[in-house]
Order: sequence, then C-alpha cells, then structure tokens
Amino acid sequence: MGFADNVRANRERLGLSQEELARRVGLTNSAVSQWEGGRAKPRIGVMKALSEIFGMTVSELLGEDAPGAGMREPVGRSGMVPMRRLGKTHAGSAVEEIPDDGVVEVPAGVAGRHPHAFMLDVDGDCMDRAYPPGCVVMVDPDMEPWNGCAVVAETQPGESVMRRYMRGSSTLMLSPDSYEEHDDLVFSGDSCAEVRLIGVVVWYQASSDETGR
Repeated sequence: MGFADNVRANRERLGLSQEELARRVGLTNSAVSQWEGGRAKPRIGVMKALSEIFGMTVSELLGEDAPGAGMREPVGRSGMVPMRRLGKTHAGSAVEEIPDDGVVEVPAGVAGRHPHAFMLDVDGDCMDRAYPPGCVVMVDPDMEPWNGCAVVAETQPGESVMRRYMRGSSTLMLSPDSYEEHDDLVFSGDSCAEVRLIGVVVWYQASSDETGR
C-alpha cells in the first residue's frame, strides 16, 4: 500500500474520524481528506507525528511511496542507490518545509545502515563548518540523538532547522556550527516538549556547485 491507503487503513484501525486525526496533528480534516485521496502529502513534521500515532516508521507509513522504495539496488557498478528527497530544511532561521520530489544517489552501504532514512535539501550557512550551504542531508528518524550530533528539528509546526543538539536536564539547545555568527535556539521547561525531533543527520552530499557535477 502507498501513503494514502496507509493513512486511511490506520485511521480506521484506531477508530479515528478524519476530524479526530487532523486534530491530533494540529490540522483540519480537509488535509486528511486530501492525503487519503492521494492529492497531497503532509510536511515532514506531520509525517513523523502520523507515524508515531500509528505506531510505525515514516518509511512504513509511506509504503510504496517511501524514499527509495523499490529502488535500493545499486546502479550498475557504482555502488550508489537512488533515494527521494522528502523536502527542505534550513541551517539558520526556521523556514517552512518545502516539498521536493527529486532523487539523490547515495552509497548503498550508507543507505543499508539507515533503512528508514530520507533526504532533505538544506538552505542557510549556520552549519557550514560541517555541512556546506546547498547540500543534501540524509536524516535517520529512528536514531536517538546525542549531545553534539547534528539533527533536524521542527521548532514550530511546519518550520524546521538543522543544528547541533545539546540536551540538559531541563533545557534543549539547538546550536549553530558556523564560520559566521548565529544565535543558539534555547528551549526550557514546557517549551522543550514543543520541539519535535525529525531525525539525526547521518550523511550529506554537497551541491553540484560544490562538487563541480
């Protein structure tokens, strides 16, 4: 099954109406109707929220529409496999997640170690010590973050950033790793719970401008 059928089947399995499911992810029932009708897919953060409600991974929820589904065999002798982008994030100020249907070729060995990972385009320079502006990153939604790792996090509905993750006993800090000056994003108390972790960044590919391709 693809994404549309999976949403409908799991919603019905849980005994939820379209309105009830929409309310749980902070949207209107018309959004759920569009998903189930195959007319749209949600942004990355909502996709993650849906997978948690249904008790499955993002790739399982996407089903036949999963990034790289049916395409994980290496291309020729290159040892590369194609994976689809699921959208865009920002290394700087949080920006709206923008859908993207492009395909990125990644090493088969990397893809194999992160079977539920997906790709995101990155704008901005606040992580340019490690991740050049315009690069494409592989994000693993199943990995638990550790202090100092790079993550993609949704700081408010529909807006995400890529930053270094630092978690204290009562605070969460998303920090830049840049040659330029950028502010830390600091959350404390109840505001920590409002930050949704999309996943840990496990690999990147520089843009064609960087690589000369």
